[in-house]
Amino acid sequence: MEGQQQVRARRRRLYRERKDILNLYDDSELVKRYRLDRGGIILITDFVRDAITSPTNRSNAISAEMKVLTTLRYLATGKMQLCNGDDMGIAQPTVSKVISQTLNALATPAFISRYIQFPTQQNDIRQTQATFREIANFPGVVGAIDGTHIRIVAPKEYEAEYINRKNYHSINVQVVFDASYKILDVVANWPGSVHDSRIWSECGLKEDFERGFLPGGCHLIGDSGYPCQPWLMTPYLQPRTEEQATYNRAHKCTRCVVERGIGQLKRRFHVLLGEIRVDPVKTTKIVMVCAALHNLCKERNLQLPDGQDIDLQQDVHEDQPDEANAFRHGEARDGLLFRDHFVNLYFQ
Repeated sequence: MEGQQQVRARRRRLYRERKDILNLYDDSELVKRYRLDRGGIILITDFVRDAITSPTNRSNAISAEMKVLTTLRYLATGKMQLCNGDDMGIAQPTVSKVISQTLNALATPAFISRYIQFPTQQNDIRQTQATFREIANFPGVVGAIDGTHIRIVAPKEYEAEYINRKNYHSINVQVVFDASYKILDVVANWPGSVHDSRIWSECGLKEDFERGFLPGGCHLIGDSGYPCQPWLMTPYLQPRTEEQATYNRAHKCTRCVVERGIGQLKRRFHVLLGEIRVDPVKTTKIVMVCAALHNLCKERNLQLPDGQDIDLQQDVHEDQPDEANAFRHGEARDGLLFRDHFVNLYFQ
């Protein structure tokens, strides 16, 4: 009996070797595996170090760097089982705890707002508008908005609310991109059954426009699932003049930014492609952290792993309410009148 206890004690002291990942791989290999280069990994590690560092070195405690690398590997691949196969030396039961702890540290207002900010200063707004106008000569655009579904496992509570129109469980994520595919705003806490227009109607960005926190002459661009408003331009469902048709063509070309942006986000972080097998609250954290990290990658000029910023097929929202029914979704008549005036002013 005593001999068996000694054997078990010796086994508990055997740990898998953990290699120095940051010095083992060059930047190109780090980006391929973890989506960030060495400088970016160190940057976010330093940001969350105090929150995730173990209070003791006993029991072969996992370093803050290793916790961040494990989490990045999960976000990049969407597969927890790969997180203990990259020379990390972390047991599978520990991987889930490490990822949860690190995501909690990253999914804070301080971290998210550091990398996701909507332009509010005149100079920033003008630069954003100018970049958008270069696409198809559509003036005044400060962001392209759309929704995308993130598939999740069936939640234990309010399960029916998460079933979307394509009959699977999801989170409906509202996202706004600028013309360089940087995320300006993201809302990721609505069940998949909720319509895009409902999410927009209750989001903080809409309130900012309504309260005049953003200057006049700037607006978002979105599809027909959104209400037409002076600060959210949508296409004509049935253009009746050549000017309206020209407007629609420029609108469609400009709005493609958000579709490509969502494709880039999901290509960079494959966890957003498959079914996320955690509850909706944790899924929201994953989406927000991926969005912030996506912008960090943009700031550091890191290309997608395959070197091609190409579109990725995503869930295209098929809600296309006609203009007569749009008022039931909160669409104000002055939005339609403003659009007509806008077309007459810029698309003659």
